[in-house]
Formats: sequence, C-alpha cells, structure tokens
Amino acid sequence: MKDLTSGKPEIVLWKFSIPMFVSVIFQQLYNIADSVIAGKFAGEDALAAVGASYPITMIFMAIAIGSNIGSSVVISTLFGAKQYHKMKTAISTTLLSAAVLSVLLTIGGLFGTSGLMKMIRTPENIFSDGALYLRIYIGGFLFLFLYNVCTGVFTSLGDSKTPLYFLIGSSIGNIVLDYIFVADFKWGVAGVAWATFLAQGVACVLALITLLKRIQKIQTKEKREWFSGKMLIKIGKIAVPSILQQSFISVGNIFIQRLINGFGSSVIAGYSAAIKLNTFAITSFTTLSNGLSSFTAQNLGAEKPERVKKGFRAGVQMAFLVAIPFVVLFVLFPDTMLSLFLKEESQQAKEAGQEFIKIISPFYFVISVKLMADGVLRGAGAMKQFMIATFLDLALRVILAFILATPYGTRGIWLSWPIGWAIAAIISYVFYKKGCWDLKKK
Repeated sequence: MKDLTSGKPEIVLWKFSIPMFVSVIFQQLYNIADSVIAGKFAGEDALAAVGASYPITMIFMAIAIGSNIGSSVVISTLFGAKQYHKMKTAISTTLLSAAVLSVLLTIGGLFGTSGLMKMIRTPENIFSDGALYLRIYIGGFLFLFLYNVCTGVFTSLGDSKTPLYFLIGSSIGNIVLDYIFVADFKWGVAGVAWATFLAQGVACVLALITLLKRIQKIQTKEKREWFSGKMLIKIGKIAVPSILQQSFISVGNIFIQRLINGFGSSVIAGYSAAIKLNTFAITSFTTLSNGLSSFTAQNLGAEKPERVKKGFRAGVQMAFLVAIPFVVLFVLFPDTMLSLFLKEESQQAKEAGQEFIKIISPFYFVISVKLMADGVLRGAGAMKQFMIATFLDLALRVILAFILATPYGTRGIWLSWPIGWAIAAIISYVFYKKGCWDLKKK
C-alpha cells in the first residue's frame, strides 16, 4: 500500500500510474486477441457477431467500472485520512453489495439476451453467434464485477502493481485459451467467450483471496462493521452517478451500433475491429484518469488540495505522451492495424474501419484533457459537474450520429465523435479551472 499524499506530486503520480497503464495494455491485448482470433480463424461473420454484442457487454462492464470508481474514491479518502476501521467497513460493504448486485444482473441478463440483440437490429446471419457469445459473457459477470471491485480497492490503497500481476496472468491465459478453443477446437464465437470466462474467473478468485488477506493484516483499535448501510449510501453517492455515466455511454453506443447495423455485416466487422483499437486508446486515458482520481481523493482526505493541481498537470502530460503513438499508428498505418483482425478479402470492412479510426484518432489529445479533468472532479466527489460534461458528450454524439448518417452515411456517424469530445472537453476543463473540487474554495 502506498500513501499518495507525500513526495513530489508529479513523481508520485507517475510511479503510481505506470503499473496501471501497463495493466491496461495487457487487458486490451486480450480484448483485441478475442477479435483477432475470431476474425482470422472463424471468419468475418464471427468478428461481426462479437462486435455486434460488444455495446451490450459494455453495459455490464459499465456497472462494474462505476462501482469500482465509487468505492475507490471513498476508500482512498478514508485511507488518506488514516481512518482505517471505516476503510475496512467500506471494503467489506462494497464486496458484499457487488456480489448481490452481480447475481441479480446475471439472472436478468440471461433472460433478456435475445431481446437485446433484436433491439439493436442484429443481422440474421450473425444473430445466433452474437446471442451465444453474450450469454456466456453474462454468465461470468460475477467474476468480472468482483475483479473490478478488487482492482479498485488495490488502487485506492496506493497499490497499482498487484492488479498488474493478476492482469498479466489473466491476459496470457485468455490469449492461450482463445487460440486453443477457436483455432484448434473450432468452437468459433463460443470459444472466444469461454476463454474470457475462464481467465476472468481465475483472476477474480486470486485477487479476492489476496485482498482479503491483505486487509486482515491492517490493525485497527475500533472494531469494523462487515456491512454498513450508511457506508453503502456514502459509496453510492459516488458509485451511482459513475454507473449512470458509464451506462449512459454504453446505451448511447447501443443506439450508434443499431445505426451501424443497418449498413450490413461488412461495415459491422470493420467498425468492430476499429472500435477495439479505439477502445485500447480510450481505456489507456481512462486508466490514467482513474489513477488521478485516487491521487485526488487521498490528497483531499489529507487536506492537501495544492497537490491536486500539480497532479492534474502531470496527468495531462502522461496522457499526451500515451496519445502520440496511437495517433501516429492509426493515422499513418490504419490498414496495417486493421489487418490484424481482417483477412485480405474483407475490403469493404477494412475501408469502413480505416475511415473511422483516421477521423477520430487526431482528437485523442482533446479527449485526454477531458478525462484528466474528470479524474479530478470524480476524485473530489464533484459528481454533478462530472455528469454534466459526460452526458453532454454522449447526447451530442448520439444525436449528431443520427443527423449526419442520412446525408453522409457512415462518415457522418464517425464525425459525431470528435465534435462531442471537443465540446465536452471544454466543459470539463472549465469546471476544473473554476475549482469546484477545491475544499478551500468551497
């Protein structure tokens, strides 16, 4: 565990964030491996089937990530304030609540799979494979949820290395199982889903055991509660807006996916490949933003707001350094990047994917500023401002996608991303500069 409230802010944040960034590289590598192996060994329709169900899987991921964020902000604040008995109560309350919620969502998701696939106008030729992938994915949601919560607790305590070790093992295991199930056993889309299910399950169990052992070693004078309704409400004040924010983004992506599905399976496959590349970049920035949230929460808990400004500047610098290689690769070598997923004969799919990635990638510098400002707002609990900027981004992207799709086709849909990002980035930065996160200004 690491105290983020002492030492030079820039150096502390860099050391804390680098393992988190490396972990997201491994996480995205196995997400990309799913699509690469599906596209290369099971064909374009298999890649399209995985891609068509992707926005729905992201709703479940959004709930897990939102819960991660809500608990980590509260736990970081209590850790920074050295209120360890309350911190332990927050951890156990989060784990118990996450377990119950994940079971309820799994049951609902399994019964609603076909309806969700029909809602987004999934083409008939990929419907059954897409629904099968989604059912297996939802079946493993308990593992996904608890793993994300454990990761959030580790980072709240200043430990960004332990999640990295679990993620490296999980990623390697997932890629190996992907290849065995799809290339050797010929299980197709089901093989991709089962590989993720098993790898995530093992990582979850190991992370949970490690976390419980580590928390047990923390000695406190006061006895902690295993579950606290008051603590759950406190966590919920951060978690629920974060879940809503993440969920609305996912719901917005479902509307966009529904729009894209009307252009046929080749465009779906191209978009599926390109969105995986885009997700790699965006998740990298988001991970740095989450690190900045933990840094902000700990320092505000220790009543050191002056360190937060330095942390924000360091966060933007890191995000820009991360954005440069993504922009260079996606703008100059889009065909090479998409060839990882698609066969040579998938020319229409490649053209759609190249156009998407070349339009949006130059704006990674813009979205990274927004995400760093959001990291400070979220870490300080300024959820009203955080949600305004996020929902504006989402609303603009969805509305513009439908407006521009009629005269410009898929290109109009792609253009909605940078416009939404730019306006939302301005709003988030204005909120940050006004200091609504600063307790002294409040």
